[in-house]
Amino acid sequence: MSTLPDEVWLRILELGAASSILGYRDLCRVAIASRRLNRLSQEPSLWGALLALDFPFSGSETPSKSLYKIKFEKDKARRIAMRRMAVIGAEERVLLTKKKLADLELSMAREGERMKATLEELENLERVRSASVALNVWQPEVVRGRQKQIVEQCTVPVESRLNALRMEARVCKKQIETFKKAYHNEKLKLSEYEEKLRSLKYHPLSSDQLIGTVDSLNPKRQKLKHSHSEKSY
Repeated sequence: MSTLPDEVWLRILELGAASSILGYRDLCRVAIASRRLNRLSQEPSLWGALLALDFPFSGSETPSKSLYKIKFEKDKARRIAMRRMAVIGAEERVLLTKKKLADLELSMAREGERMKATLEELENLERVRSASVALNVWQPEVVRGRQKQIVEQCTVPVESRLNALRMEARVCKKQIETFKKAYHNEKLKLSEYEEKLRSLKYHPLSSDQLIGTVDSLNPKRQKLKHSHSEKSY
């Protein structure tokens, strides 16, 4: 190392930074290898290359390690804020879906009660109609009296009311099926949203993960790395 002049070492570092082989983490590691490399790693040309790759719109400021750090910290804060917003959004979707499920459960319960009442009335009217028909044939007086009492207690037109109740029962059944289908779909959505929320909470943007965000999310750097990998083969 001591046999090579600073210009050669600086050129090596510049080529590494410009081709994305040498990232900012690598440059920081190089800086602690020796005093000489520490001094060379502060060169603006190196950080200018890294800024051009990782933060293309850095303005006209003089490239430096401190400028890169400022840009990195701002980017880190932005990504943390984005992750927090994503978590809040996922939580809101979960809560809204749970509310929809609760509303659907209530609607199904109400429709079920309505269906039950309709079927009970339908059964009673069927009994009235059967009693009315039975009065036209001979029966023991006791049985006939009971049938007559059932018919007389009914105060609505039997046939028209039966038709209306049958229609209402069909409507209730269809409505319950619609609610059940919607409930099933919302349950699937809830599972999806809860899984997404767990994923967001389980993988927060920790310091270790943030270290790799610049490299992993920069298309230009990824393209350069991919190109270099192909050449190495």
